[in-house]
Amino acid sequence: MTALTTASWRKRAACRGIDPEVFYPVADETEAEEAKAICDVCPVRQACLEHALAHREREGVWGGATERERRRILRQRRKSA
Repeated sequence: MTALTTASWRKRAACRGIDPEVFYPVADETEAEEAKAICDVCPVRQACLEHALAHREREGVWGGATERERRRILRQRRKSA
């Protein structure tokens, strides 16, 4: 994904203008519900998730998935490849 492509989907993200702290909870799973609720209604959720997976984002909620969930997705993709 190019920088231009990333910029275009980010402009349409439901999280635009929301305090970024919401997406970086201290306790990964238990405090991520607010961020996940925002991601649930986001029109670019899948693009955000794919960006996080491709760039190995280690922190925060991206595309509705926590770091632990993204690691699980990557493991599952490797197994089925």
